Amino acid sequence: MGVKPTTPQNTADAQLCDAFLLTRDWRDGDQGVELDFWARGADGAIRIVFTDQQSVCFFDRDTALPDDIFEGVSGPRQRKNVTLKTPSGNPVDALYLGSQWGLQRVRERAIARGLTPYEADVKPTDRHLMERFITGGVQIKGQPIRRKNFVEFINPALRPSQFRPRLRVVSLDIETSDLAGDLYSIALSGDFDERVLMVGASPIAVEGIDIHVYPSEADLLAAFLQWVDEYDPDVFIGWNVIGFDFDFLAKRCQQLNIPFNLGRNRRRGAIHPARGPNQVALASVPGRVILDGIECLRAAFWTFEDYSLQAVSHQMLGASKDIATDADRVGEIRRLYAEDPVGLAKYNLQDCRLVTQIFAKTDLLEFCIERSQLTGLTFGRAGGSVAAFDNLYLPRLHRRGFVAPDTGTSRAGGTSPGGHVLDSKPGLYSNVALLDFKSLYPSIICSFGIDPRGMWAPGEDPIPGFAGALFSRDGAILPDIISDLSARRDEAKKLDNQPLSQAIKIIMNSFYGVLGANGCRFVDPKLTSSITRRGHEIIQRSRDLIQAQGFEVIYGDTDSLFVLLPETLDEHAAAKEAQALGAKLNTWWTDTLAREYRVTSRLEIEFEHLFLRFLMPTVRGTEVGTKKRYAGMVRAADQQTALVFKGLEVVRTDWTELARRFQRELYRRIFADEPFEDYVRDIDAQLVAGHFDAELVYRKRLRRPINEYVGTGPPHVQAARKLGTPTRWIRYVLTRSGPEPVDTGPHALDYEHYRTRQLAPVADAILQFQGASYESLTTSQLQIF
Repeated sequence: MGVKPTTPQNTADAQLCDAFLLTRDWRDGDQGVELDFWARGADGAIRIVFTDQQSVCFFDRDTALPDDIFEGVSGPRQRKNVTLKTPSGNPVDALYLGSQWGLQRVRERAIARGLTPYEADVKPTDRHLMERFITGGVQIKGQPIRRKNFVEFINPALRPSQFRPRLRVVSLDIETSDLAGDLYSIALSGDFDERVLMVGASPIAVEGIDIHVYPSEADLLAAFLQWVDEYDPDVFIGWNVIGFDFDFLAKRCQQLNIPFNLGRNRRRGAIHPARGPNQVALASVPGRVILDGIECLRAAFWTFEDYSLQAVSHQMLGASKDIATDADRVGEIRRLYAEDPVGLAKYNLQDCRLVTQIFAKTDLLEFCIERSQLTGLTFGRAGGSVAAFDNLYLPRLHRRGFVAPDTGTSRAGGTSPGGHVLDSKPGLYSNVALLDFKSLYPSIICSFGIDPRGMWAPGEDPIPGFAGALFSRDGAILPDIISDLSARRDEAKKLDNQPLSQAIKIIMNSFYGVLGANGCRFVDPKLTSSITRRGHEIIQRSRDLIQAQGFEVIYGDTDSLFVLLPETLDEHAAAKEAQALGAKLNTWWTDTLAREYRVTSRLEIEFEHLFLRFLMPTVRGTEVGTKKRYAGMVRAADQQTALVFKGLEVVRTDWTELARRFQRELYRRIFADEPFEDYVRDIDAQLVAGHFDAELVYRKRLRRPINEYVGTGPPHVQAARKLGTPTRWIRYVLTRSGPEPVDTGPHALDYEHYRTRQLAPVADAILQFQGASYESLTTSQLQIF
């Protein structure tokens, strides 16, 4: 569809080869656009090149393109009738150009003149793959050409494949004198080789570690690039490895006039620093993928209070780095380099090994492979939900006879509401059942046929949505995509393929957010309103049905309902009642959607768990119930009780460790009906006696450079200014003189601040339902001091 067909050279001698795509690139050549793909096959690296390609976009057939819109655009040009139409139903022509640069110029000029191009922003590499339904795995049919370290195919035929690669992975970490100072060493750790390259005056021989010493940074960098070319890894992994390690190496190569030939076939690599506080650094290295451990964990929805390698490795592996604190880490690294280079090499290599162990523990590599295979995203790409949606949706849209708008050209106005949150009824309860709609938004999309193409052509008997939207009863694309993904997730669960199951869950749950994102070409509040407002209706009608059965709903949030069951029921009977209530809701919704909309319900409510005790607190200082904040005690799989916290201080990183520990234990005692008064008094006494000073540290991140903060600023900014050269994360305490950095102590701490601003708030949230308060329990004790 709009893509120049290709055939393998020497078809009679063509061979089949399966591979997994690693990187993709395009460039404008003398004869057209050249597409350049690198992949990993069973026996090594593969390069796939397509020459003399054309870039394509679409215009309404009635749109006249003046000749001067093509000024300066060289190469062949062709406008051709195709059997496709715009969202409004108008037929389109395909415009083929011999360069992607030319296509981009035509697009810019057309938009400037008020003309509307379609799909002019789709990269030629992405289009080439998606129109063939190729995601991660690919089968190549063509004539292989042997090159050094890889096999090349020129203009082969491609088709999808389920091939899974065995990748050559190396963990990399560097040590430097500071962020922009001298390069001391590069550590490399992989199954095939492990070594440390170091700048030094004389060779170092030590048992158990392979240290290679070079007289200068230039020699070290040359040796590193030679190692990369010789050992030929597919994937580099590391910790902030793009934003720091490779960015440092690229800049140092530039300073020393050394070509940064990190890619395969000695191609140059490029590092693109983060452009803003919410952006990530990107790497472009032909034939090699760079995976940053932090971004991979976030993409797989792993959450940590602190994403430093020290914190994550300690939490996941029980391991600590040799230099565990940030207090004077740079100074200690300088000392090791000067006095104990073997110690520095061991420390450098330890970071590599920790990253490798974290990737293995979390199956991050498999997760990234599965995500690429599912979505067609470049293997090393972090995020990319909108691009994943395009890859899945556009080729199916074309086969239904439509083209899509360019990103950012939607004229649909208005907004759509978010998820519905019911008012809560504060209190301390027993026997609260959590009923949860499984994947509510994807289920709504499938049940009601919510789909861009289905809204463009709703037909004569449409399914009503909201905000004036109508949806076709047949021909919808998005529900089919979700149904396919859901079936694949069920199969992944049966096979205990956790990386695949998690990848599918994330992509399915991203669809609603994508349709509401400004970066999505299909953005339209009619679509998102038809999802969220239907969700409101489902939550409200479900609450009404439950309450008609004689039960009280004390809270509801987007896709969950908290149902108060009789306190007289024992644990087994309460769970059985909740399961029966969920089954009744499922039956009711099946019958109701069939009767009212003539659709098959995909809604599925599950009894998630029973809270043996449950706290719904009030908004501080009021009698109004909170939203998205609660705590409870449940029966865990090992039959022991466990605490669940949502939105409360114990799960917030901007509260002190003492407050969080105090809240956890206080709530446990009250939920378990154990005495708590003496515990509160004892914590208070030890606080003012100075026994908990190490747990009174606040930790908060600077969102922008310190010089961009104006005025006095919040406490962490005040503390940061006293550091001189603050790090991104500020650790500080509240003293009688105000906020102070931890590392500039000792300090006279303001214990009254911690009593009234840390301990009292977390205690009073639950003590108010016990007829007590933090102040009432500790006042008489305070008079002793």
